Amino acid sequence: MTRATDADLLRLVTVGSVDDGKSTLIGRLLHDSRALMEDQLDALALASRRRHGGDGGLDLALVTDGLRAEREEGITIDVAYRSFATSRRRFIIADAPGHVAYTRNMVTGASTADLAIVLVDARRGAVQQSRRHLFIAALLRVRHVVVAVNKMDLVGFDEARFDAIAADLASFAARLELADLTFVPIAATRGDNVVERSDAMDWYRGPPLLHHLEHVHIASDRNLRDPRLPVQWVIRPGTDDYRGYAGQIAGGVWRPGDEILVLPAGTRTRVASIDTFDGPVAEAFPPMSVTVRLEDDLDVSRGDVLCRPHNRATVSRDLDATLCWMSERPATEGSRYVIKHGTRTARALLRQVLHRVDVDTLHRDASAAGLALNDIGRVLIRADRPLVFDSYARNRATGAFILIDEATNDTVAAGMMLAGAALEPPPAEVTWQPESLTPGERAQALGHRGATIWMTGLPASGKSTLAGAVERALVQRGRPALRLDGDNLRHGLNADLGFDPAGRAENVRRTAHAAALLAQSGVVAVAALVSPYAADRAAARAVHEQAGLPFIEVFVDTPIGECERRDPKGLYARARRGDLVGLTGVDDPYEPPPEPDLALAPGPVDALVQAVLDALDETELARPD
Repeated sequence: MTRATDADLLRLVTVGSVDDGKSTLIGRLLHDSRALMEDQLDALALASRRRHGGDGGLDLALVTDGLRAEREEGITIDVAYRSFATSRRRFIIADAPGHVAYTRNMVTGASTADLAIVLVDARRGAVQQSRRHLFIAALLRVRHVVVAVNKMDLVGFDEARFDAIAADLASFAARLELADLTFVPIAATRGDNVVERSDAMDWYRGPPLLHHLEHVHIASDRNLRDPRLPVQWVIRPGTDDYRGYAGQIAGGVWRPGDEILVLPAGTRTRVASIDTFDGPVAEAFPPMSVTVRLEDDLDVSRGDVLCRPHNRATVSRDLDATLCWMSERPATEGSRYVIKHGTRTARALLRQVLHRVDVDTLHRDASAAGLALNDIGRVLIRADRPLVFDSYARNRATGAFILIDEATNDTVAAGMMLAGAALEPPPAEVTWQPESLTPGERAQALGHRGATIWMTGLPASGKSTLAGAVERALVQRGRPALRLDGDNLRHGLNADLGFDPAGRAENVRRTAHAAALLAQSGVVAVAALVSPYAADRAAARAVHEQAGLPFIEVFVDTPIGECERRDPKGLYARARRGDLVGLTGVDDPYEPPPEPDLALAPGPVDALVQAVLDALDETELARPD
């Protein structure tokens, strides 16, 4: 058989219950596609004689069951990888364990798979593990799933039996998010419908399994809509002025000249060139490994993510995620771990277990306070630094992470991002209504544009005083303006929120949306919030940029000593005495903006107001087209 040299690669995983025939199927694929060398065949024949005697023939399961314990016990324990090629495609097969005790191993094998083969014994039909494996495949966003109903020879190649199993699993799969589900009847030991079509099942009109694997379309599975490049390494060779940022593209199409945004810092520049091992390229896409050079000399380091200004990833320290727990030591609320996400590592706190999923019934147990070995559940996690990510459903590369026990260095969980905050989507009957006016039409009619001025700084830095003065000055100019003061909002719109990280994040989120609505109506919203976390402020900016609204971040840079001297509400004094916990700047961190649109040191209020107004005028943020 002609071998492929540059055909596309398909990564697939085989799963199923014990004795469903996974290893035999893989052995049959390798044997019938002539992917086994003569010495491998000789070794296989010897191992088969030792196990079954001289007349047993080749035991193809032994091709992948390579561990001594697996051969002795007759079960697959570890994830075994094999590769082969045909004239159309190259393949990497992961043979995952089928026993329920090794669910974590199946998660490992399926995490990088393009396609999953779920084997079902035709005699037993769909069992608990069959549904479990379909659920995990859907959870891990394996986009193509083949249910191979094996051992059809042992049920007389009965079409009705095959149809009943297919109907049963199709009904269960309808409750999952599986984009492509195919059913194939096979007999792996004999080779029926594996590589060649079976004469014994002439009622089956579909292609044999290998033909389906060769032709399944996976190119569209790659995310080409969301440009993402996690920076893995900063390249500075020798003594020249070359400075590049290397990594594997996780999404989108990249070209020189593209405008980019560096997260979590929020700085902007353009792509100067894209270099590969073979030289510069005009465009790059997943999963290419490249080095990107930037037009400007920015502070970019390992763990940062390059994206587009108007297509940015989520930046947050508060994570809503699904966990597959892999440790014999259970997960408990309040436990601390190391989170490894892409090229960034941080410390993390498991804040809350929202529910545990019964993967057999899909029931959600909200009473669960932890996760045991092989459990799957939804959790809230708090990282000690911002992470840059997409939901796993949108991008597997930027939405996956692992948790590590810092004491033992063991990987204890595999995780999939859901969002930066545990917000439920609106119901289906809630639809977005298009705007009746364009921003240009509104600005022309009103004679001015709206905008948001976002003032951030330590408590008692003077934000509220300055925001009120800017509001007055704008109104005196004839421009509608409204101050959104953090304390005032907590008397109404945000009265239900606390000062924990999740409460602070939600406070910023609500205020950002309120400010955006005001700006859209032509008002200059002047928000004055401590907003201590860079990730939350970045999210506030994103709300405006996605709507095409101007956003100015003003850092009221008053030193903490001066803030304590002022202390109009006595907050610092109470915090120093231990009467107040969680005050920003004392026992809760403040992350200063690395590159605010405007930074203001203490000074006369009139001069500070004028600086804000000048920034507004210079960028023409409040002027009509």
